[in-house]
Amino acid sequence: MEKYEILKDLIKFNTIKDKENKEIIDYIENYLKKLNFKTEFKSKVLIMSIGENPKLGFLGHTDTVEYIEGWNTSPFELTKKENVLYGLGVADMKGGIAAMLDAVAQIDFNKMKYGMKLYFTYDEETAFGGIHEITNSKEEFPEVMIFGEPTNNEVLVGTKGLLEYHLTFKGKKVHSSNPEKGKSATLNAAKFITEFDEFYNKEVKTKEVKDFEIPYTTMNVGIIQGGSAPNSVAANCKVIMDFRIANKEHIEIIKRKIEELSKKYDFEIYIHTEASPFINKTDLVEEAKTANFITEASVVEKSTRIIVGVGPITAHEVNEHITEESYNKLVEQYKDFINKVCNT
Repeated sequence: MEKYEILKDLIKFNTIKDKENKEIIDYIENYLKKLNFKTEFKSKVLIMSIGENPKLGFLGHTDTVEYIEGWNTSPFELTKKENVLYGLGVADMKGGIAAMLDAVAQIDFNKMKYGMKLYFTYDEETAFGGIHEITNSKEEFPEVMIFGEPTNNEVLVGTKGLLEYHLTFKGKKVHSSNPEKGKSATLNAAKFITEFDEFYNKEVKTKEVKDFEIPYTTMNVGIIQGGSAPNSVAANCKVIMDFRIANKEHIEIIKRKIEELSKKYDFEIYIHTEASPFINKTDLVEEAKTANFITEASVVEKSTRIIVGVGPITAHEVNEHITEESYNKLVEQYKDFINKVCNT
């Protein structure tokens, strides 16, 4: 297991909801200082650099999701069985971070024309708090940014965007024996969903974008919560819905319709997340593959963005795991990007 010592150390940190954020950030900082990286900024995020005129950046989030019952190994211990490595976050995305640290340790930056930066964030699994802290500080990201999300070593140059709505419907509570005296927030929510779904299927879903595997903007009503009792007309109802955006123009189309229907069905609008889709054109990648999900890459808008990480993609699963072959290949992929970008 000595070959995977960094990954083993990272897995030990309980970073569910950033619990041991300080500990893992300190570990990464101390490791990189020994390689002559300097600390540019440190809070719950960490930014470190080496060399002059950084042209390349790597970014990884240190937090993980919670684990559920059913694991066959300890989630906080890297366990090797044959050629498979198990541990919480080993795919998403401590494997990516460890590969970054392994890769830079094998590079002689004195021979590089350009420097590079490393970014480590928090709160990716919940609200993107870490990456927003960095972007809000007006950080100038390097020309090329690589994100270590699990991709099974496939190199992605684009993802869909995201529009997540939290809608609060307002009603008037009365006894259910005389519902005409009140106003049902849950009924209005149901009517809104029905009308908007019809609009979506005619005006949004039909506009295909061939660059994505699912070639259209998708809609999901994930949560409906409302009412207080079976014998009371509901005074409130909350609906959370999200759209995985295939075309940036769809964002404004959806916004206008929801704003229009908010007056008809009496609800308040809160946009929790808004991110545009992107597809980068770059000579660094031979094949332009894309993904339907969203990553922190969606927030870093001015750089050429590349997403590549370990596999198989077992993020958020019981017995999360990767293969040795995938990890070793990723280290070589990262080294290759460093040599290509920082030498030209």
